[in-house]
Amino acid sequence: MLNVKTFLESVKLELNKVTWPTRKETVATTGIVLLIVFIISIYLGLCDLILSKLIRLVLG
Repeated sequence: MLNVKTFLESVKLELNKVTWPTRKETVATTGIVLLIVFIISIYLGLCDLILSKLIRLVLG
């Protein structure tokens, strides 16, 4: 039980050292991630469309 208590105390100390992002930073980075996901999904969708049409053309 002593090991668990020591572990939890050290976890608490380490979490106090963390620099947490502000709400503004979190919203901004979330927006960037969503934008990148949207762009990549459009790119992959276009690649899929082009390749499927090319395969249909080759295979008849």
